[in-house]
Amino acid sequence: MFYQVLKYVFLGPLLRLLFRPHVEGLDNVPPAGAAIIAGNHLSFSDHFVMPVIVPRRVTFLAKAEYFTGPGVRGRLTAAFFRGVGQIPVDRSGGKAAQAALKSGLAVLRKGRVLGIYPEGTRSHDGRLYKGRTGVAAMAIKAQVPVVPCAMIGTFEAQPTGRRLPRAMRITIRFGTPLEFGRFAGLDGEHAALRAVTDEIMYEILRLSGQEYVDMYANEAKARQQAPRGLTRRLRPDRGVRSSD
Repeated sequence: MFYQVLKYVFLGPLLRLLFRPHVEGLDNVPPAGAAIIAGNHLSFSDHFVMPVIVPRRVTFLAKAEYFTGPGVRGRLTAAFFRGVGQIPVDRSGGKAAQAALKSGLAVLRKGRVLGIYPEGTRSHDGRLYKGRTGVAAMAIKAQVPVVPCAMIGTFEAQPTGRRLPRAMRITIRFGTPLEFGRFAGLDGEHAALRAVTDEIMYEILRLSGQEYVDMYANEAKARQQAPRGLTRRLRPDRGVRSSD
């Protein structure tokens, strides 16, 4: 109930007024049945704008920190994310990544739409970064279509560090659903997971027109922030990472 009121009465009309979204390919989102919407991630606003546009309810895997903040603000934030049906995900990797996969698969088994950002975190510079393989593992395991999605303009509207978004028009593009039946049973094979993830990222790239960087976003951000002369060890791909 809270989700519907927020989407159609409060947040939805406000975001439509603020961003005046131009939407392309919305009919590519299946009207029924389980599906994954995999998109680029440029802004905190992405969490809200795309679900407002999609007629069906979209459940995202959200970083656990949104649910554990201190004080009144932390409790309000946690209540908001729970109210809109978001699932907290521990981003520490290892067993936490496996728990995130299970949470995503549980959403898909109920025939719902799961939203995920394969990059694992927001782009700090507007470019598109290498995708993590959690999206592929879920798509292969659940045998559901993946709808690529490109957010265009949200980085300019609300880049990382900007508290309130600018009022400006954005574009949201949904691509043709991708099917991966040919990889059935290979959800434990890294080569298959990498191939599927790269195919998804290519479609997002084609829709968004972004510059692509063959590196994980968190690694690129760490290198940029590291003192000159220091080298940061690259972290291996650990599957699902929630957005931040």
